[in-house]
Amino acid sequence: MKLAGRTVGIGLTASHCTYEEVFPQIERLVQHNITVIPIVSYSMQTTDTKFGRAEDWLNRLRQITGQELITNIVEAEPLGPAKTLDVMVIAPCTGNTLSKLANAITDSPVLMAAKATLRNRRPVVVAISTNDGLGLNAANLAKLLTAKHVYFVPFGQDDPEKKPTSLVARMDLILETCEAALDGVQLQPMLVERFRYT
Repeated sequence: MKLAGRTVGIGLTASHCTYEEVFPQIERLVQHNITVIPIVSYSMQTTDTKFGRAEDWLNRLRQITGQELITNIVEAEPLGPAKTLDVMVIAPCTGNTLSKLANAITDSPVLMAAKATLRNRRPVVVAISTNDGLGLNAANLAKLLTAKHVYFVPFGQDDPEKKPTSLVARMDLILETCEAALDGVQLQPMLVERFRYT
């Protein structure tokens, strides 16, 4: 286990519908003796949805990781100079965050943590969850696919009939993607089937 004893940043953005897939993977990281530093977007901190109250998600995150949350840009910036993170994961990564990362926009704690990690030439792992991955955001996806030190959790179409441009990562492969990324390798296959026709 390459990640055992290491420190992983987990940045959560506002794809609220995928939190139930992401949180068990955070627990899995902790169970493998990995220190997990939680970094949360402004939307996650303030938005209650049918998928749960913001405060409940934040409390659950604190409980799982045993860490205080990084909630603003000022708190995230020192991750770079201190070289705190061995790997930074953005899961779930919305289309909004994907586009900003691809265009070097740093206006949230999660994006600052990603920038801080790339500063140190350490891997940033992206677990996308976006309705426009094969739409307007396809250009940003392509840009990041060729970027140094950026790796993707394998992803696929989650509902090609009703949402043909939507892409979602296989969140259960977060740990494996991080381990491959530490070796400078993209976990393969990167394009996977998430949807089965009946």
